[in-house]
Amino acid sequence: MRNITLGSVAVRVGIVLLCVLWFIPTLGLLISSFRDEADVKSSGWWTVFTDPFDVSQWTFDSYAQVLESGMANAFVNSLVVSVPATVLPIMIAAFAAYAFTFMRFPGRNVLFMLIVGLLVVPLQVAFVPLLNLFGDYNLNGTFLAVWLAHTAFGMPLAVYILRNYMASLPQEIIESAEIDGASHFQTFWRLIVPMSVPALAAFAIFQFLWVWNDLLVALIFLGAGDNEVVTITLRDLIGDRGQEWHLLTAGAFITMTVPLLVFFSLQRYFVRGLTAGSVKG
Repeated sequence: MRNITLGSVAVRVGIVLLCVLWFIPTLGLLISSFRDEADVKSSGWWTVFTDPFDVSQWTFDSYAQVLESGMANAFVNSLVVSVPATVLPIMIAAFAAYAFTFMRFPGRNVLFMLIVGLLVVPLQVAFVPLLNLFGDYNLNGTFLAVWLAHTAFGMPLAVYILRNYMASLPQEIIESAEIDGASHFQTFWRLIVPMSVPALAAFAIFQFLWVWNDLLVALIFLGAGDNEVVTITLRDLIGDRGQEWHLLTAGAFITMTVPLLVFFSLQRYFVRGLTAGSVKG
């Protein structure tokens, strides 16, 4: 019993230390975002604790410069990109996961394995073919191009997560719906979707955070300009020669607001949605 108690204490202490280690860089970033450019470039962020109540060392200049640089417009563009690029793969993958779980058709398992196998294919191999395909339809540089790209890249993981979750649902409910004469669409929409909210929310967190924080896909299929997203604007804040790197601290916290809001609003579904289906019985 003593060993169990000591082990529990050790685990908790380890978790606390790990959280502190993760939090320290974020704290330094936050403090630096409220410091003057000269102070940021001449001394470490921890020096503010020598006189933390000296209001002269705190300023909002970095935030003002970031917002004036076009971050507000890029913030809206990121929402325009991220919301459809999260909803579309969830909608399509939910239908596919239902078919792989509750419908019987030739080659079902083989097709599912092929889709899941796409998880190991690097995204970079698809960039040139997609650029050529979108160019034929004049889609490059438009929101539709980046929506389609993110939907395609996120589909294998979405199908995998949702199919595993749906496989853990009680089969008796589906059989009862069939006896009552419900169609596949009615069963899907009225039974499966409400019961699959944890898995849908878990993938929504993954997909939204990936799309919001993505630079490569947005840069290739959307590019800089009027439609640029926050990651592109954040990259440009540093300047041509890296002389404005202090602005990255304020820009980083502005771009972090929406992902943090999404995660904390859906986090109660996160673990439940990921672990469901891993153990049966």
